[in-house]
Amino acid sequence: MSRAAELVSVLETTASLAIVCHDNPDPDCLASALALEAIATDHGVEDVTITYGGEISHQQNRAFINMLDISLEPLETTTIEDYDCLGFVDHSQPGQNTELSADVTPEIVVDHHPGETVDATFEDVRTRIGATATIFIEYLRELETELTVRLASALLFALHRERLDFVREPTRLEYEAALTVYPDADLETLEQLYGSAFSPGTLDAIGRAIATRERRGSSLVASAGKTGESDALPQAADYLLNLEGVDTVLVYGIVGDAIRLSARSIDPRVHIGETLQTAFGELGAVGGHHDMAGGRIELGLFADEGDDTDELLEFAGGRLTRRFFDALNLDDDH
Repeated sequence: MSRAAELVSVLETTASLAIVCHDNPDPDCLASALALEAIATDHGVEDVTITYGGEISHQQNRAFINMLDISLEPLETTTIEDYDCLGFVDHSQPGQNTELSADVTPEIVVDHHPGETVDATFEDVRTRIGATATIFIEYLRELETELTVRLASALLFALHRERLDFVREPTRLEYEAALTVYPDADLETLEQLYGSAFSPGTLDAIGRAIATRERRGSSLVASAGKTGESDALPQAADYLLNLEGVDTVLVYGIVGDAIRLSARSIDPRVHIGETLQTAFGELGAVGGHHDMAGGRIELGLFADEGDDTDELLEFAGGRLTRRFFDALNLDDDH
């Protein structure tokens, strides 16, 4: 039985499904949720809800949701216990990168990030694939699920943002998947999405990261300060990666009650997910891919150093910078 058929066998015994996005969901997660919703609806699931934790602060992600009319429910107002089936898309670990408790076990998991098995009834985690959307396009094609303009547009944008835009080691499957959905996508809508303006908060955070950058060799660490927009950190990391001679970047900042981390590397010798694990694994939840990674460290580990945000950032930033450069084996003279 194929993976798509196995997924359908689970859905056909389900009356209600809650699709749980990871916190602060990105287009790959959201488009994958739309694809799972389409498959579930096509196979008789009457009640489907897409839910998420955190916030959606990235201006493109907000535009993505508005322009494609994606219906989402915050996790805090969703009673998970009311649903027969729970599906995780673009993440797999209960209690990590999601507001859901670690005690919750999903029945369905589809992801491309590395992680331990969670013993879900249906679990398809393929770390050699560049985007979760790629897996769902395979399902849609095999199951002959209707590829609406809305769904095709969402999936194509997700593929572009996740892998094809920055050429972050996409596999051949990402290009094949893009060719599958391209004919049905609304390219004018996608052009508008790429033209989405920066919010003032994002621009401020990127500006702080530029001003505070500290470089050793081809690696760089920067602070985005305190911001209400967690998506500003990966945007700042992407921007700083364009600096001449820089191939590895870490951006940190205070978001809510935690220090958030976002890292990028185009150096083939650096596995940035493993680098973050080496540097910060004992401090919080971190990890990711060869070329992009992130994490969260509870503020309580640093908060006793003072209530002033600037003092806290200076203290925490010194430790974070030192740990990151040490994990890359870069000394002060490098």
